[in-house]
Parts: sequence; structure tokens; C-alpha cells
Amino acid sequence: MDRRVLFASLILFAGGATGVGVALFAFVGVDDATIDAEVVWETEPVAGDDGSGAVVATMDGDPLVLQPTVEDGNRTIRATAAGGDVEWTANVNGVDTAGDGTDPPATSGLVTGDLGGDEAVAFTTESGSLVVLDPADGTERFTVDLGGPGGLRPAIGDLDGDGDAEVAAVTTDGRVRAVDATGDTEFETDLDAPVELRPLAVDFVGDESAGDGDGATDRGLAVATAADGERSISLLDGTGDERWTTTPSVTPLSWSAADTRSSPVLALGGANGNLETIDVADGETRIEVGLQDLPVTVGDADPGRVYVGGSGSVWAVDLLDGEVVWKQQYGGDTRVNAPGVADVDGDGSPGPVVVNRNGRVLALNQQGEVIARGEVGGTAVVYAGPLFADVTGDGSAEVLVVAEDGRIVALSD
Repeated sequence: MDRRVLFASLILFAGGATGVGVALFAFVGVDDATIDAEVVWETEPVAGDDGSGAVVATMDGDPLVLQPTVEDGNRTIRATAAGGDVEWTANVNGVDTAGDGTDPPATSGLVTGDLGGDEAVAFTTESGSLVVLDPADGTERFTVDLGGPGGLRPAIGDLDGDGDAEVAAVTTDGRVRAVDATGDTEFETDLDAPVELRPLAVDFVGDESAGDGDGATDRGLAVATAADGERSISLLDGTGDERWTTTPSVTPLSWSAADTRSSPVLALGGANGNLETIDVADGETRIEVGLQDLPVTVGDADPGRVYVGGSGSVWAVDLLDGEVVWKQQYGGDTRVNAPGVADVDGDGSPGPVVVNRNGRVLALNQQGEVIARGEVGGTAVVYAGPLFADVTGDGSAEVLVVAEDGRIVALSD
């Protein structure tokens, strides 16, 4: 069923929208006997980000939550250790704007990854710089001028298959730059169109048994542009050359790269409530699945399936044939943020975890059954998906939620 378009429109139940066709799937209810997760610690609010820019880094086995902040009028990156203590803060570009009446420079969300054998954290500034820091202490590894306005989250991945990861960043006016672990330029490309979504590093290893060849890889940088009402998705290779460009059926509001049992795909969450996947090999649409008639948000993937959040619901969708494996509904019509995947009960089988805009959390197994639930509490507003780290030392991941006011809340069952 390679490179075919599958339309699977669903009739959605209570609180959902009505589709134009019928597909069978398992609707999974919330069991009242589900374990209630407890808040084990939380931090004070901090300005500077709506929560969606935070990431987790692990240094010497200990997790740190890194988030963009504003402190004393300065744009900073803050590292918070398990328990809520601040380990370090780093001033962005060393610019001191306190007291001069101007707003501090804005930054993108953060991304972490291995760069030159050490973990690194990267982001872009609105003024047009790519900044890479050492998450151990916040020291600057390098800063690169992008030549245009920034503010979109960069990507870290092995784009050319040489065994070393690169950092790739885009400007909102369409320039692309990839650099190595020292900040030296690998390639520069001008897309000649505005960019609205963060770039995606695609570096899945091909499967020889699937005919990809010995050591074959699917690698590159996926970029999304929009001009004159037309939206395009392109895959650039490790030298910045275009492998293919396609026009998606949906208007993508979110996207992620995912592996399948045949070959990797780009999964797009559409403004019309559809999930579309594009084959990394050639840019052709593989499936399009109608989930609801409100926007949906693509989250993390298990091998072969991706988890999608929408209005009051989360879906597990098979990436090979477009089958909706199950649907879980909670929180009325409250928006569900991008789902994450983690082993939160220590059974060795990771499952999806979702947070809605009201700060309610559900941890599920791979069958869509709820294994734990909790909430941030108060009048929290949450725009971010969950983060994960073992902050209690029990060997399983706890759920970390970063609220719109900058609070970090750690929940454990």
C-alpha cells in the first residue's frame, strides 16, 4: 500500500464532530479506579515563555529542565534540577537590556541533542542568531548569524549520514543554515519563501529487509514554506540540495518525523482536523485520515503509530494503513496538547501521555487504557505537551508539565 492515499473519515462520539464517513476503531473509556498521580514538586512562576519552549537535558545522569525565561529585564535560559532548585541561568548573547525600556530579545523553543559527543541545547533568537549552549552549566559553545529573522526552534540530527549530528536552523524569510559541532557551516540554502514551522531533522536508518539496501538511510532536513496562499514541504539532503518538494493536502499547524514498518514519514496535523503523512522517500502522500473538523496536533510516535491530540480527544493512528487504533476522550471539548511517549509505570512498555489546556494529565498504555491521571491544579493554562524525567530515582519516568506562567510541575503515580 506504498504511496497511496487512504481517506478514513470517522464518526466521532460525544463532544466530537461528525465526519463524512465511517471507520471502525476502539473507543476507550476512563476507569474510575485509575491511579491518581500526585504532585511531587513544583516551582514558582517565571516569565519569558508559554511553556512550549522547555526541554529536558540529562547531565551526569541527573535531569535538568531547561526553559527560556526573562529575569530582571534580561532574556535568559534557566536550568532547574529535580526538586525545583535553579542550577544555572545564562544570559542570551550576553545582552543586558535591564532598565533601558526595551523588551529583551525573544527566543525560539529549545532543542537538545548529541553534538560532537556531548549533549547540547540550541535555540534561535528573533534577531537572527543560532545559539548553542552547554546544558551542564549554560556556557556558550557558539553563536551563528543566520542572516535573517529567527525565532523558530532549530533541529539537531545527522543530516548527511557521516555519524556526526548537525544543527540546522531556518529564518522566517526562508534561509536555511546547517552547522557542525563547532559552528562551522555545512550548507546554506535560500528557499525563496517564508517559513512558518520549525525544521525537522530526519535521520532514520533504513531497513535492509525492506529493500532499502545495506546501511541505507533516510536522512535530510524537512522544511515547510508558505507563499501566496500556497504551502510546500521540501526535503533537503546533507548538502542543502532539494530531494523533493510537494504540496500537502492539509494546512499543517504541527508536524513530526516518524518511522513506520516500511519507511519513514512526515506526519502533519491539519487545520481541518485531518492527519496527513508524507513519504520521506519521494514526498508522496501516503495516508490522510479525518479525525475531526477542528485542528489537530501531532505528537510523538511509537514504531508504526503516531499519537494525535484534538478537541477533547487523543487518537492512536497506524502509520502504515491509516487505521485509527483507538480513541480516548476526556476533558469535554478542551484542547489536548501534543502527546508524548514514556514509560511512566516502569513496566518496560512506553505509552502515550497527554496534557490538555486545563492542565489535566492522562497516562495511557499502548491499548489506550488509562493507567494514571492527575492535574497541575489551580487555574493553570498549559500549551505544552508533557516532558519526562526520573526525578524521584524510582527508575521510571515522571511527568513534567510546564504551565503558561512558567511553573514546572512534576507528577508521579
